[in-house]
Order: sequence, then C-alpha cells, then structure tokens
Amino acid sequence: MTSAPSVLKPRPALLVLAYLAFISLGLPDAVLGVAWPSLRATFGLPQTGMGAILSTAAVAYFFSGLLAGRLMRALKLGLLLALSTGSVALGLAGYATVPLFALFLLAACFIGFGSGAIDSALNNYAAQNFGPKHMNWLHAAYSVGAALGPALMTALLTRGAGWRSGYAVIGATLGVLAITFLFTRRQWDGPARADGEVDAGHPTGSALDAVRRPRVWLQIATFFFYTGVEVTAGQWSYTVLTESRGLHTSVAGTFVSLYWGALLVGRILSGFIVERLGPVRMLRVCTVLAVVGVLLFTLPSVPPVVGLVVLGFALAPIFPGLMSETPRRVGTDVSGHAVGFQVSAATMGVAALPSLAGFIAERWGLALLPPFLVACAGVLAVVHGVLSAVADRTATR
Repeated sequence: MTSAPSVLKPRPALLVLAYLAFISLGLPDAVLGVAWPSLRATFGLPQTGMGAILSTAAVAYFFSGLLAGRLMRALKLGLLLALSTGSVALGLAGYATVPLFALFLLAACFIGFGSGAIDSALNNYAAQNFGPKHMNWLHAAYSVGAALGPALMTALLTRGAGWRSGYAVIGATLGVLAITFLFTRRQWDGPARADGEVDAGHPTGSALDAVRRPRVWLQIATFFFYTGVEVTAGQWSYTVLTESRGLHTSVAGTFVSLYWGALLVGRILSGFIVERLGPVRMLRVCTVLAVVGVLLFTLPSVPPVVGLVVLGFALAPIFPGLMSETPRRVGTDVSGHAVGFQVSAATMGVAALPSLAGFIAERWGLALLPPFLVACAGVLAVVHGVLSAVADRTATR
C-alpha cells in the first residue's frame, strides 16, 4: 500500500477558488431546517416530508459522487465546478418559485447532483495537494456558508419576507459563483502547487481494489454516521426547540446558527493545531466529544445552546480530518475511488438518519430525537475507534 505524498505549499489563487467552492456547498445545506416549518405549512406536508426532500437530493448527490471522477476527466475540474455550481443555483431558483411539491423535489435533484460533483472532485483534489491544515480551513469555508444560510433565512422569516425569499437570495449568490468559476476555470488546469507540479488525484488502482480493503469500508461507515449526526442535529434542532421545547423562532434560529458557527470556528482553530496535535489524535478526541455534546443537548437541565455549541466544535475537524487521512489510511492508489465512496456514504447518512428522525418524530414525538442523536453519535465513536485501531497503529502523527 503506497503512502500519502508530501504536500507542498499550494498556489494562493487556487486556494481562494477552492474556498469559494466550499462556501457554495455550505450556503444551501443548512437552510432547510429553519425553512422547514414554513415550507411544511405552504405545501401541507407531514413531518416526514423533510425526509423526502433530503432523500431526493441525497440520491442525486450519491450518483454524482460516483460519477465525479469521470466527469472531472471529461470536463476538467474548473468547468466541472462552474457547471455544478450552476446546477445548484438552478435548483435553488426552483425552490424559490415552484408551486407544487413534486417540482420542489425535482429542483432538489439539481441541487444534489451539483453539490455531489463539487464535493467529490474537490475533496479528492485537496486531499492529494493541500494537506490537513488547508483541508480544515477549506471545510471552515463550507461552515461559513452553512452559518450564513440559516442566519439569512431566520432574518427574512422574522421580517415576514417568507422562506422563498431566502432561497432566492442564496440561489442568486450561487449563480454569481458559477459565473466566477466559468471565467476562472483555467486556473484548475495549471499547476496546483508552488513547485509547479499538479496532482489531480486520479486513482491508479481500480474500484474493485478499493472495495476489497476493509479500511475503505470502515471509512465509508464513519462518513455515514458522521454526516447523519451533523445534519440531523442541524436540520431538526430548530423544530425540536420551537415545537417541542417552546422556544421563540428568533431564539431557536440563533441557536441553530451558533451550532453551524461552532463548526466554522472549530475548523478554523483546528487548522492551526492539527499539524501539532496530529490528525489521528484529534479525530479520536473529537468523536468522543461529539457524544458529550449530544448528551448535553438531551439533558433538560442544560441550556440547549450549550450542547449544540459543544457538538459543533466536536464535529468540526472530523470530516476534513477523515478526508485528509484517506490517502494514508487506504493508499493513494485507490484514494480517488475511496473519496467518491465516502462522499456517497456521507450522502446516504444525510438522507437516512434525518429521515429516520422524521419518522420517529411523526410516530413517537419530537422529544425522542435528542436520545436518537445520542445513539447515532455513540455508533460514530465506536466505528471510528475500530477504524483507528486498524489503520493508525503505526501512525506517528
């Protein structure tokens, strides 16, 4: 199994473009939880309707992740980013305008497919070229978008503008980003690093080689539960706080924004310390701390914002840390395939666990969602513990 390559200083211009791409991923992702009560009233949906939206987008995201390698070879990364961001913008425009829920789900397909292509291709590229420090900061850029989205939607709802206005503003922002990527697409075709070399991270091994490695499957399971915990907490906490615990709309929206903001701050800070502490040690600590965060959110005697902020900080370094460690853990020869599988598994986590949460809320009530989160975070900690025991025994970082 080959080791991960040494990572040199990347070109600043390329990093700026990468940050814009991750912001584009984050902007629409966290908005649904805040918009959901109003959206549900508009279309007359049950609580399980959120699962239909997430599942539809997730299926498109899943297949986009599997096809990302071929799309990048056919279109090159710059053009792929432009077209994918344009697809997300088109889907958000649909969210803001369509009169029927069936058309809303069609728009979700455009968002899912575009986001999946950006996520898979850019994460694989960054893992091969940028290193753990920049990987954390790139995902901090995602959290910038994820924190700004709910804040924007909350502000518009508080002022009576309606949930469609929020999606229209975000869609227009994504449209501007798509045009930016279109005009700067050749930046991705040149050297990625200061030494003048480029490594697009194309795998030399086959997909079959990847699926034969147990570490790949452990990585897949870890990503599934990680994104399930992150998105379930982000999308359902607003509804739990307003409809189960009786908090005011503005207060609950602020708490949700603080959760996504903690992800942002945590990723910025972890970028400064990951190379000193080591990504392996950081991942072990944070998966356990995530369990502590959801336990605090579950306890009625603890202000819910405390648990959400602790959970946000705990989750912050996990996704970028797992991505940056992928070449070393599974081998650079199959890391391109592994990253695509991980993104697809993460998408299934986004669809499955929040949808299951909606089923639980509809059948037994919203009060059971925090304990459900505790169970999911516990499984995440256990699965990653097994992965670390298998893959990190000789790690010195």
